Amino acid sequence: MSSGGGGGKQVLLHGDLELTIHEARGLPNMDVLSTLLRRLCICPPSSPLSSSSNNNDKKKKKKKKRSVSRDYYDDSATTTHHRHRHNHRHKPQPHGHHILPTSDPYAAVVVPPPDVTLARTHVVRNSEAPQWSTRVVVPLAHVASHILFQVKDADHFGSDLIGVAYLAADEVDDSNNNNNKSRGCPSCFWRDGIPAYFPLRRGCDVKLYQDAHVEQPAGGGCWEDLCLAILNAQHLVYIVGWSVHTQVRLLRESSMSPEMEEKAAEVRAMAGVRVEEMTLGHLLKYKSQEGVRVCLLVWDDKTSHDTFFFRSGGVMRTRDEDTNKFFRHSSVICVLSPRYPSSKLSMFRQKSVVLKRRLLQMVGTLYTHHQKCVLVDTAASESTRRITAFLGGLDLCAGRYDTPSHRLFRDADDDSKGPRQPWHDLHCRIDGPAAYDVLRNFEQRWRKATKPRAAVFGNKTPSHRWKDDALLKLERIPWILSPYNTARSAPANGAADDDRFLHALAEDNPECWHAQVTSNSFPVVIIIFFFSRRFFCRVVITNNQKKKLKQVFRSIDSGSAKGFPRTWETEEMEQFHLLCDKNVAVEQSIHTAYVHAIRCAQRFIYVENQYLIGSSYAWPSYRHPGASNLVPMEIALKVAAKIRAGERFAAYVVIPMWPEGNPGSGPAQEILFWQRQTMEMMYQVVATEIRRSGWTQHPQDYLNFYCLGNREVDHGNDNNTHEPLPPANGSRRHRRFMVYVHSKGMIVDDDYVIVGSANINQRSLAGSRDTEIAVGAYQPHHHLQNGGKVYGYRMSLWEEHLGVRRPEMDRPESPECVRMVNRIARENWARYVSPDVMKLQGHLMRYPVHVSADGRVSALPGHDTFPDVGGRILGSTNNLLDYLTM
Repeated sequence: MSSGGGGGKQVLLHGDLELTIHEARGLPNMDVLSTLLRRLCICPPSSPLSSSSNNNDKKKKKKKKRSVSRDYYDDSATTTHHRHRHNHRHKPQPHGHHILPTSDPYAAVVVPPPDVTLARTHVVRNSEAPQWSTRVVVPLAHVASHILFQVKDADHFGSDLIGVAYLAADEVDDSNNNNNKSRGCPSCFWRDGIPAYFPLRRGCDVKLYQDAHVEQPAGGGCWEDLCLAILNAQHLVYIVGWSVHTQVRLLRESSMSPEMEEKAAEVRAMAGVRVEEMTLGHLLKYKSQEGVRVCLLVWDDKTSHDTFFFRSGGVMRTRDEDTNKFFRHSSVICVLSPRYPSSKLSMFRQKSVVLKRRLLQMVGTLYTHHQKCVLVDTAASESTRRITAFLGGLDLCAGRYDTPSHRLFRDADDDSKGPRQPWHDLHCRIDGPAAYDVLRNFEQRWRKATKPRAAVFGNKTPSHRWKDDALLKLERIPWILSPYNTARSAPANGAADDDRFLHALAEDNPECWHAQVTSNSFPVVIIIFFFSRRFFCRVVITNNQKKKLKQVFRSIDSGSAKGFPRTWETEEMEQFHLLCDKNVAVEQSIHTAYVHAIRCAQRFIYVENQYLIGSSYAWPSYRHPGASNLVPMEIALKVAAKIRAGERFAAYVVIPMWPEGNPGSGPAQEILFWQRQTMEMMYQVVATEIRRSGWTQHPQDYLNFYCLGNREVDHGNDNNTHEPLPPANGSRRHRRFMVYVHSKGMIVDDDYVIVGSANINQRSLAGSRDTEIAVGAYQPHHHLQNGGKVYGYRMSLWEEHLGVRRPEMDRPESPECVRMVNRIARENWARYVSPDVMKLQGHLMRYPVHVSADGRVSALPGHDTFPDVGGRILGSTNNLLDYLTM
């Protein structure tokens, strides 16, 4: 390592880089003037702490070290026994000088070009010799000649560069050359896992859903099961959502399951209410009147307003103000939670920007609370209850209800106003220990959202904490199964030592579910900085193969959840596997789960997602650090590795034909441009490996993108008497429209499934932007073999999309299966764009781009714009902020 320029050979760094950043010495004073201004104009100076007191604190810490249990059973920062008395547990933020103002340094790990920041340490206030001792694990899939280690001075208005050290990439790669030769995972890779806030949970039961409703007996309807669970709840119904509409009806089909029919008859006999006619708002009021604790945590869109003088629906039309108003004078507790930036962000990152003549706050308005889940208590036995969680793309709002037939006109209230936009989504239901992790997430979010109400005018009396008291204390209800009264540590292998009484299914049950993820790591790189008049750095390389387990994943930061450790509490940060972003603790476990699941794939990857934008550092014509998530690059590198090894592999990606809304609008065009850049980057990686290996295949023999659409034949019941407005007129005349893919899931080898609320873009995967939640699960008794529920789920989705079930579909990695899927997708596209109305076989269509043998992506001949609605298929850039649409 040196302080000079960073030349050298370009090397592919692929794996997890584990490093510890210890300290810096001899830093210059960067903050004399800015600190003086800050003290005079912005905020009062911090109270000094003498160096001797710091030494005493260290001695006390050695004598009595706070124990933080890895398991959530003893989550002392958020346990119900200490939810109001936790501040004294945090040690003070470290300081250096307290008389003479000086630099506020932090370190950053950067991979150029472009400069993608992989990790940051916490900020040490007023110090010229900061000690960070921060250990980070960052996934890499970058081609670079060196890695930068920057030391910067944090300031309220930004950061100033103090110094840079360079580590040659080939030194990191050569140190682990033997481990990098093979990225394959052993047959028992599901026994290992990745670090995360929530560990592996055994003995769970998972039910997977496609769309809002599936006709019986083919499967279960998600919204019907959700309605039944709410009706059967006896103690609590907790809902967290991006948007919750009170006028939505959960039951819409003429047929119901026997359980639902029985419950509907019971409600009708007792209360004289027809459940199938109840809206979600009235259903929740009905349950709250029965004594059930109903709490809603809904994202507060700051652009929406409902006052006496001004009313605005907001940019996203989430109807949050209407929801809050509907429950205002009821026993339902509804909290609107804005995505406020953490107070520890710099003023530069909290700054406001002018967008379309509106003053918008960078984090509070541009980013959202995107988590979607419902928690209820359900019957565990005749005498006990347990927590059940529903999650996925679960927006309980208008336009989300649909079935696998994805009807356009047949169920429209007014046929002249069609077509409706079909909606395809993925959801799941969780019973067992993992559901309590989802509950823990809700409690952390709730306490953070209600915290300002508890500290009004400094009054912290119990009467001013009414919203904290809204949450039920499960440890006081003995017949509800709860882990909160137990305190156990995780065993050596990292799996949670879950209590057997929480298990929904026994571990020897073939239908039992566990989590499954593994990782491959570079060695630990221990870095010690010395800055003085002469720059010097020392690197020590050792080996470390420690691995952990997990199941529930999140993208969230300490600005949105209460109970995270302070960023300078490095041991706690490492124990809960949180990343540090200066003074904000960040969890990126959804991104980590996707990356490691892809790395462990052996046969195929199947992705359904609303977006696929990432790895912008490698985009062919617009390299950018803004969308640095690794998911697209990891898929491409996995395909390339299998080509190099001479093994069959296939990747299938299903995305919407265009982003929701007008495809010709500025935001939609920019998203399409980022998506085109991502596709071309992936195809070029695959094409390069094909050419290097001397094969003659086409990149689409391994990697393919698809979209969904539908076309309905007019059966003579069209009584249109009104001319519809554009762009609906062309779609109605041609009886066609896309099926909007709102799914957020991935299936690997028919063995492992991820379902949640997170899109594959930087907003969802960064952790410091939109808040997200997801679950990863597998069945250990069906490992690497067909017949399990993950296999059945994928086959059900493919049967919906392809309209057929054939033997080739049992081996998605085979050339025969790839050719069959591509043939149906191309035929469906030809039928979709035909001037004659023709019914499609299923709904799967090729994504309307042409891919050349060298990986370049261009428009299909004669199809520069989307049929009927317009908008360039390849997209274009504009003057919008890039971070808005990435």
